[in-house]
Order: sequence, then structure tokens, then C-alpha cells
Amino acid sequence: MNIGLFIPCYVNQFYPKVAIATLSLLEKLNCNVVFPIGQTCCGQPIANSGMETEAIPIYHHYVKTFLEYDYIVAPSASCVYHVRHHYDVLDQTKEVSHVRNKTLDIAEFLLDVMNINTLNAIFPYRVGLHQSCHGLRGLKLASPSELMTGNYSKWEQLLGMVDGLELMPLQFPNECCGFGGTFSVMEEAVSIKMGRDRIKDHLDNQVQYITSGDMSCLMHLDGLIRRQGEKLKTIHLVEILTANG
Repeated sequence: MNIGLFIPCYVNQFYPKVAIATLSLLEKLNCNVVFPIGQTCCGQPIANSGMETEAIPIYHHYVKTFLEYDYIVAPSASCVYHVRHHYDVLDQTKEVSHVRNKTLDIAEFLLDVMNINTLNAIFPYRVGLHQSCHGLRGLKLASPSELMTGNYSKWEQLLGMVDGLELMPLQFPNECCGFGGTFSVMEEAVSIKMGRDRIKDHLDNQVQYITSGDMSCLMHLDGLIRRQGEKLKTIHLVEILTANG
């Protein structure tokens, strides 16, 4: 099974340790992983800014770059959701369909494809889980509270395999952090208020680390945490899954 590792552009530029942790985790599971050097953005920022026509060449480049792999795995539910649900504007050739269907978030790949049930990871801290909107309601990696469905969370399932980790309950576990890509630029005041509300929920519940499957959400929250001078820290899910204490 050949895995193409897709690292979102902002992770590549600002959070390379998340990319390294993702690669390390997949290799520990004996996956044959390749990082295609020609990869770029999935096109989400441009499309979300109302310029999807301009994003289409990026879509085609993504498909061409990852066509040869059995699965394309990324540490970003947001980018994965964009590929799976917004590449519908392309002609649905077998190549496009293959890449769309086989682009997976790391959490669903680990549980739905690799079927893992144990991890050699240690993280002895109190952790709060931020369930990102694209992962929660887009990829359905967890059950949102507004739907009358069974209660599940792939993120919680993975965190439950980490020794020493104490997952702290939150009052509003399904709320958006307010990032939303360009939303945080166009609606700055609303975005900040939403982010501060999420931080307060974690602080009220004695959380030491906020984790998420989306580094974009954590980037937004971390900026607000730093400005408020809080001791609360942020860490991507894959960094916890590869931690050794």
C-alpha cells in the first residue's frame, strides 16, 4: 500500500514538526510513505475567497500529483474536506474520483484503513479536544451535538490509546473556534470573540493542552492565548500520538 503524504501549505511553512510527526506515525505503522516534492496547496484559501475558477488549475495539479497513490493522507480535516467535497467542480474522470475518494484525514486513515487499536505513546497531561468544524460536520469524524445520532469521536478514540493522557470534559465541545480561514480576517471581532469563548471553556476545565486535528484552528487559538498571557498550550493530534512522555 503506497501512501502519498499531503502536507497543507500553512503546515509546511509554519508547523513542519506536525508534518514530521505525521510521517513518523505512518512509518511506525509500516506504511510505505512518499512525500511528492511537487505538491502545493489544495486550493482551499482561493476558493473560500470566492475565486474558485482561479483555483481549478491548483485542483488539477493536486490530482496529477497524487494520482499514483493508493491513499493520500493529510493531518488536516479542513484540506481533506475541500478535496473530497469541492473538487466536484472538475470533470469526474476516474482519476479525479480516485484522488477525491482516497484523500483521507490521518484520524480516519488510522482507524478505518489501518484499524489500529493500540499506540506506543505517552502524554501525561490534561488535554482538551477542539473538534474542528470541517472534521466534525464535514468529514463526520465525530458526532455533533445537534444531531440525534450515536455518540462517537474518532479523535477521542485515538486519544484514548495514549498512556497518561487525561481527556477533560468541556461545556461546549462542538463549538467553532472562529477561525474559518478568511472569516477571521473579514470578521475579525466575531472571530476573536468566538476564539476567546473556546479558550475560556478549556481554562475553566483545567486543561493544560488543547489538541485538534486541524492546525489552522490551533494557530488561531494559540495567537489569542499568547495575547492573553495564558499558560495554556496547543498541540496537534499527531504530535500527541507520537509523544513518548
